[in-house]
Amino acid sequence: MFDSASSGNRDRLIGERQEYRRRQQNAYNTRGSRTQQQPKTQSGDFEVSLLILASIIIKADGKQDQRELDFVRQQFNSMYGSERANHAFKLFKNISKQNISTRQVCLQIKQMMDHPSRLQLMHFLFGIAKADELVTEDEVRQIYTIAGYLGINSRDFESIKAMFYNSSENAYKILEISKSATDDEVKKAYRKMAKKYHPDKVIHLGKEHQQGAEQKFRQVQEAYERLQKERGF
Repeated sequence: MFDSASSGNRDRLIGERQEYRRRQQNAYNTRGSRTQQQPKTQSGDFEVSLLILASIIIKADGKQDQRELDFVRQQFNSMYGSERANHAFKLFKNISKQNISTRQVCLQIKQMMDHPSRLQLMHFLFGIAKADELVTEDEVRQIYTIAGYLGINSRDFESIKAMFYNSSENAYKILEISKSATDDEVKKAYRKMAKKYHPDKVIHLGKEHQQGAEQKFRQVQEAYERLQKERGF
């Protein structure tokens, strides 16, 4: 999938997705009207995408912070277990040594990954940037660039970015509304965002990715509850 990634560990991590792709494409071809649909992202694709984009973000401010590296390892341990995470981290270290074309990689990801999965990627990248307790301007610019290449619009970008800052203003941004919104508009926005970020949207990635999706969903709920409390409805 990714020309910039090394082949050794990568093949082990995503070997099965090629067989899945063949089976799924055959299934689509036999359904006529569904032939043009995009296959949903699989865990192996998502995993390699995380590794490549994580390496780009960690290098965005010109240095590799150990806390950010620890965050990646911790997240992979949590999602995949220690054995699979160790293999993934070896691949990650190989990727980190390479000069990767951000645009080329992101366009490949956009082509094969559905929108909810790309939103989940963005959430993970901000988590890496925040791991050292400071999201630098260089990191924000890099994530914004990645978002553009991935086809993530500015409202979705600002919504996910706001999840990593604690203020009532960011509660509005998470729900993609302005402070001038009426109470009814706040409620409507919450229902819309709860649907957009519901963990079921990425259930096809496997249970290992549900934790991150659930965290994103909780942040939407917390933003709404904060505005409920402030506005008294």
